[in-house]
Amino acid sequence: MRTDQTFTTGSNEELVLAVSLELAASKWKVALHDGRREKPAVHTVAQPLAADRLQAVLDVIEQQKLKWSLPAGVRIVVSYEAGQDAFWICRALQARGIECYVVDPASIPVERHRRRAKTDRLDAIKLVINLRAWLRGERDRMHVVHVPSAQDEASRQLMRDRGQLHKEVNQHFDRMRKLLATLGCWDEVHHRAFAGRLARDEVRCHDGTPLPPELRERLLRECERLALAQQQLATLEKTRQTSVPAPARQRSDALARLKGIGEVGASRLALELFWREFSNPRQVGACVGLVPQPWDSGESQTDQGISRQGNRRVRALLVEMAWCWLRHQPGSALTQWFNQRTQGTGPNRRARRIAIVAVARRLAIALWRYLRDGVIPAGAQFKSA
Repeated sequence: MRTDQTFTTGSNEELVLAVSLELAASKWKVALHDGRREKPAVHTVAQPLAADRLQAVLDVIEQQKLKWSLPAGVRIVVSYEAGQDAFWICRALQARGIECYVVDPASIPVERHRRRAKTDRLDAIKLVINLRAWLRGERDRMHVVHVPSAQDEASRQLMRDRGQLHKEVNQHFDRMRKLLATLGCWDEVHHRAFAGRLARDEVRCHDGTPLPPELRERLLRECERLALAQQQLATLEKTRQTSVPAPARQRSDALARLKGIGEVGASRLALELFWREFSNPRQVGACVGLVPQPWDSGESQTDQGISRQGNRRVRALLVEMAWCWLRHQPGSALTQWFNQRTQGTGPNRRARRIAIVAVARRLAIALWRYLRDGVIPAGAQFKSA
């Protein structure tokens, strides 16, 4: 059936050219629909360079406008799913005056058949149809991701790189310890003198014999990689504060004034969570994935736990910070609420783990109000000067 077959639409309906991009490494599928024909048009662009492929998408849009006899100033709206391409496509299109939205892939409804057809072409068509429905006001068709600025996105790499380097250091230590344990050598690998003793061949097996040459060479290479990771981590720690943008540094300093919140945790929250604006507490809880997900249908009522959506790094940080809050803020309202909820549970650790998730959600909301309105969390204390 012809895809350019036109249909009559209401006179009050705004003419919009909806465009969806299904992104892949080798090629992109481009689906276009103006609402006046039965099926969208689908094209493929496969240029090897990113700039050329993006320009090919713009050329396809212009060619389709001419083919469908659309006015030159028609409203163009582009959407694509969030993925490894992040937000550079959105920024590039917005710089050219084109409206663009990044969509959460998990929010797009799909058929519940056991087997269903799925191709890039079908995904592009489904996305452009959902985009037109979303523009008409059907907000349940998809959820739009909040696009950070280029500076906010780049600033995240400071704390993420620090976490990765810290993880690599621990992995090197753990790997060397396990390798030595296979020969009954229980030397302390965290000691600074271990690398020197290993280079002088002073590390011995359980019976006093030298280490096998192959194992010793591998441990020496591990020590070299460990020294490099430690050096990079030390350099990052020295320049971390000066590298953080001024607005994020102000938020970090304000959070670090509270007991139970360290400098590193405050910086991660400022860069990973509080870079964006929230309209209400529900948005804060949903952004970090700490809101409950009930299942209530007919006679079935099940608690599915938290949603676990959003930034997993921030979610893990908030749970860890909640435990520190209980220790360093014993007089706060959050700590008293936790004690009341867990009173009488005894050694039931599961009840405490469930309650600490609620504390983490309430703590995130309290810190958001503290940064936005200056409202200090109830009963919280500041660190001494």
